[in-house]
Amino acid sequence: MLKHTYIALVLALGLAACQPQPQQTTSAEVQQQQQTTTAYYYPGAGDNWERRNSEELGLDAAKLQEAVEWAKLQETTQIQKDFSTQKDIFGEPLGSLPATRANTNGIILKDGFIVAEWGDTKAADPTYSAAKSFLSTILGLTLDKGMIQSINDPVAKYVQDGGYDSEHNSKITWEHHARQTSEWQGEMWGKKDDFIGKEAYGRGERKPRELQEPGTFYEYNDTRINRFALSLLRLWEKPLPKVLEDEIMDPIDASETWQWVPYRNSVVEINGQQMPSVSGGTRWGGGLWISARDEARFGYLFLRNGRWKDKQLISKEWVQEATTQRGKVGPDYGYLWWLNTGGEAWPDAPKTSYAALGAGQNTVWVDPEHDIVIVWRWHDGKQNELFKRVLAAVKE
Repeated sequence: MLKHTYIALVLALGLAACQPQPQQTTSAEVQQQQQTTTAYYYPGAGDNWERRNSEELGLDAAKLQEAVEWAKLQETTQIQKDFSTQKDIFGEPLGSLPATRANTNGIILKDGFIVAEWGDTKAADPTYSAAKSFLSTILGLTLDKGMIQSINDPVAKYVQDGGYDSEHNSKITWEHHARQTSEWQGEMWGKKDDFIGKEAYGRGERKPRELQEPGTFYEYNDTRINRFALSLLRLWEKPLPKVLEDEIMDPIDASETWQWVPYRNSVVEINGQQMPSVSGGTRWGGGLWISARDEARFGYLFLRNGRWKDKQLISKEWVQEATTQRGKVGPDYGYLWWLNTGGEAWPDAPKTSYAALGAGQNTVWVDPEHDIVIVWRWHDGKQNELFKRVLAAVKE
């Protein structure tokens, strides 16, 4: 899949030319308790993914089908099929968007087997901020490989490109970026950290406020996440899509349809080579374009505690840390993963469940307690209603 990196780079250059209490039992601990003696099923490449009758896996078939039929009717109204609402919602785009997207679609895994699937789950559509959980995973790989000594280290210790030179920015750690508490101040690819101005930020524009100390204030902020992505690129010295491909997507037998599309102007020179720096979403176009099936593989990797078949792709420790609530600042949030620690996000779901979430209600939900992964895309935001219906099908 090296071609994805070059496709993204060519695209970029071509366009340029023209919230809770501490968690008592972590999701990873639940997985470890379940994985002591079990030999797990893993799908093969492509369509070599076994389907099982839901009854064989302890699910009530009629109730599961009722859940699926309900989900099919929940088409999103936020992101239009032709992306015509994009600029109004998010502001002036910096990167490309597809001509169209799929209708609402999804896939449900139980014990790794497909038990339900609807819509076009092979459509490689933008997944918006669900991409942030993929960035989080690259940070985990960076720590696993010893490229960063501690997540609490200042980024300025490793990255000297001017982005962390100010007294304020010099205090920012990798953890601050991963928790969205960095308060990084500056401009990335023409977008400022303060999100002031309707033309640039659409409905996402914000009122002026006082900048806070790094680590003390949570703000969901794509400019700062894009700074985080650039910092990871500086460390790896190769495009992050290539990192993801080599370390995660190829080993889990993902398709060749996904691509991580940069902005038209997000190209930097590293070691004499032009490299695209990708974003943590599709707020301003570009972003991670991926199918529901490939996202299901990614979610299943986390359900299996970072292991795929006989290889530990990312450490169990990172899976646990990334999906555990971090401190008291901000919402129920791990390292760029949404959590249910306090039960507020999805009241009818286990508190150990967690998800990658993006606009258009792109959802990758992982439930270690019931060994379930649900990917649900282009819906209207009633995640808890679907989870409740699926879990009602689980037989005692």
